[in-house]
Amino acid sequence: MGRAAPSCAAAGAEPRRRRLRRGWRSPPLAAVLLLLGLGGLPAGYCQQPAQCRIQKCTTDFVSLTSHLNSAIDGFDSEFCKALRAYAGCTQRTSKACRGNLVYHSAVLGINDLMSQRNCSKDGPTSSTNPEVTHDPCNYHSHSETREHQGGDQSPPTYLFCGLFGDPHLRTFNDHFQTCKVEGAWPLIDNNYLSVQVTNVPVVPGSSATATNKITIIFKSHYECTDQKVYQAVTDDLPAAFVDGSTSGGDGDVKSLHIVEKVSGHHVEMHARYIGTTVYVRQLGRYLTLALRMPKSLAMAYEESQDLQLCVNGCPSSERIDDGQGQVSALMGQMLPRAASAPAWPGYTLETATTQCHEKMPVKDIYFHSCVFDLLTTGDANFTAAAHSAWEDVEALHPRKERWHIFPSSGVGGLRGSSSWSVGLRLMCLILVALL
Repeated sequence: MGRAAPSCAAAGAEPRRRRLRRGWRSPPLAAVLLLLGLGGLPAGYCQQPAQCRIQKCTTDFVSLTSHLNSAIDGFDSEFCKALRAYAGCTQRTSKACRGNLVYHSAVLGINDLMSQRNCSKDGPTSSTNPEVTHDPCNYHSHSETREHQGGDQSPPTYLFCGLFGDPHLRTFNDHFQTCKVEGAWPLIDNNYLSVQVTNVPVVPGSSATATNKITIIFKSHYECTDQKVYQAVTDDLPAAFVDGSTSGGDGDVKSLHIVEKVSGHHVEMHARYIGTTVYVRQLGRYLTLALRMPKSLAMAYEESQDLQLCVNGCPSSERIDDGQGQVSALMGQMLPRAASAPAWPGYTLETATTQCHEKMPVKDIYFHSCVFDLLTTGDANFTAAAHSAWEDVEALHPRKERWHIFPSSGVGGLRGSSSWSVGLRLMCLILVALL
């Protein structure tokens, strides 16, 4: 007969004997890693009953001690509290783990650590209630709390919305639209956040508009932050809120703060308490916006707040890419200007395509929007706007498989997508003939 495989008890016994002979003065982290390592043995090697909760006990202990620093006063007291909580957790699951060797290794490890730190077995314990141990002004902690308490164990769903160029809108549902929406319009208006944009005509006589003002209101939220208002206009992209502050909330880790990435051209706002990130850029004379927000918060609004472009898209009367009469609608506005003396550079379909393709090799909707904007306005800055909008999608959109939207695929809710593509080509050809 072949030699029997070493038992789990034998695998753990010898290292324990060596540690005890040396007095086991290794750092606590080493002990934790040992326990986790024993927990990571192959399932067929040490079968753990489904009801045994030793892994959760160990995970809770790591969570309670991961932020502790042995160089800071009070470390031993807090570490002992965590150890007593760990010991209590193992006692509560002892019956289910009676024959589990990982459990017995954990119990021995706890006793060794208590001896090293002179921890008494009786005394206060660290609370394993996530509402106490987790940051109430960190949205990600809220989702961890729900999982810890046995609630919804799926990660929170995030939504993306972006506005750039002529303007082109990508809604929370990944619908892609080109709109007129001249004047002030709400992108977002829910119980936590309001975003309003103001669009002005780009070329006299054309329906094309672009964004020259953005107002963002982070609404007050319990103890996390007071209401903060941010406002950007062309040539004034501040790295502060209108009250002069750069953050909201108390403590070293702010629940809301602004980061200036490129002075006068790119700022980011990070709202930890609502899990939201906002990018604002200026490219040429106009502004762009990209935003990621948890779905549960983005959809928290009253019926009276239903006019939100990020939620429902542009009203049909404000759209110029509906796949029906797109060319005639545009050309009806552009013909008088084009027939007299066009003021923009003479982009042809070929030159516009070449310039956009240099920045965006994938001919998705962002590439087509770039070509559209160059032929409509003649402003080369719209190429940079489309490219930056795509970079923001890569940085903020939660689902990589939905990054690209192709006009001919119908993905992302494009209505009459094939008509949109044909309409764009026809419009380009007419523009080339006129210019």
